[in-house]
Amino acid sequence: MVIGGGINGTGIARDAAGRGLSVLLCEKDDLASHTSSASTKLIHGGLRYLEYYEFGLVRKALQEREVLLKAAPHIIWPLRFVMPHDKAQRPEWMIRSGLFLYDHLAKREVLPGSETISFDRHPSGAPLKAAFKRGFVYSDGWVQDARLVVLNAMAAAEHGARIVTRTACVGARREDGRWICTLQHSDGQREQVAARAVVNAAGPWVESLLKDTLQLPSPKSIRLVKGSHIVVNKLFDHPYAYIFQNPDKRIIFAIPYENDFTLIGTTDVEYHGDPGAVAIDADEVDYLCRMSNRYFNSQIGPDDVLSTYSGVRPLLDDEASNASSVTRDYALELDADVAPMLSVFGGKITTYRKLAEEAVDRLAPLLGNGKPTWTAGVPLPGGDMPNADAAAFLAASQQRYPWLPAAVLQRYVKSYGTRLATLLGSASKLAELGAEILPGVYEAELSYLVDQEWAVTAEDILWRRSKLRLHLPADAGAILDGWLAQYRAGAGLRQPELLVAGTQPG
Repeated sequence: MVIGGGINGTGIARDAAGRGLSVLLCEKDDLASHTSSASTKLIHGGLRYLEYYEFGLVRKALQEREVLLKAAPHIIWPLRFVMPHDKAQRPEWMIRSGLFLYDHLAKREVLPGSETISFDRHPSGAPLKAAFKRGFVYSDGWVQDARLVVLNAMAAAEHGARIVTRTACVGARREDGRWICTLQHSDGQREQVAARAVVNAAGPWVESLLKDTLQLPSPKSIRLVKGSHIVVNKLFDHPYAYIFQNPDKRIIFAIPYENDFTLIGTTDVEYHGDPGAVAIDADEVDYLCRMSNRYFNSQIGPDDVLSTYSGVRPLLDDEASNASSVTRDYALELDADVAPMLSVFGGKITTYRKLAEEAVDRLAPLLGNGKPTWTAGVPLPGGDMPNADAAAFLAASQQRYPWLPAAVLQRYVKSYGTRLATLLGSASKLAELGAEILPGVYEAELSYLVDQEWAVTAEDILWRRSKLRLHLPADAGAILDGWLAQYRAGAGLRQPELLVAGTQPG
């Protein structure tokens, strides 16, 4: 049984189910409701971690970057980052040395290496203030983070796992060599399930789950660090992203976002409140605007912010002096009792697959399972495109579905990949996708998200399964919730059944 429906929990569920283990995953809210949908949405090695000598972490992340780009080319794609050189900050030789390491710590097959550029001859120079003359360009990846979580849950389910959302684990005890866990639905109904092992992948709640719910001591501590982002109308009209060095030695990113916007973040603020109630504050908005204004000609203020989001990163507490330097590595703590318990502390989205692999490597032998690792090189749902080439798949889809509006088809391909065929079914014209519930949003897609991706509310669909909330009218959520209520009533949809982990075929 896996507790936690973020990236680590769903990754572990996928890996374990694929090795033939029987798996039940419970998540108290929607999949990716918290930390895993509030990232800067990068698949990256972590260039700045080189300053903290975390070479092992960066190498591991760079290796995983290549694996993930091939596994999910519909939701993960290459992105070139521009770093303007600020003479008052890190010297040029240091940045060049860091980029050389970044290029060579792990083998690159997909992404080009770094280079030095002059802004008077490069398209990224136009939006920048005239004081910035030169800079550097390097490669990393961009990911639709919440969709990555959902795809791992889908893959787990397709290998036999049971995924139960909006269901909290409110108690667990060891009894006769297994765990007896009490799960509570959002409607208050309770169920008991039995499992031979439990994985605590509760993210910001990993410690409280151990201490308060499981009545066990926590072998490690986490440090909650809030990261906030702002969304503004686009500040530049080219495909490059920016990484900015700031006087406080922190960095922020400015990233092309959803075609029409720029995403700016992130902050690093110690957090001591409820992880489920995290929100940006005025100081963070001001900080991100000021850091953007140091570099861009287009100046922004709080009134220009269209949307924000915040998340709490549950970082492994290494007693670093400030939040920015806390390690992004992870630790797996195994209580190898007769009924084992494995707890996940820390981690970052880029290394989730490796974390999951290591977690199952440690647990599976205790359950009599000796099957080998398998997830490296296996596409996630929708990612099985020829040569992992999303552009070629889009071109082929345009030929196959000429009746789909171009913008809708492009969004479908970048969200669902080859699962586009499942979504469209036998439709051969736009009218066969059902009513257009919102601009560009048809019933066929909505029913797919409910039936295949555990979507329950408008927020699930408009913010986590997509970013449509940024593009639609203010009343879109109310309209969609009305449709969802009618659909559930008409289709007779039920909450997923709770099954006893350890008794179902893998």
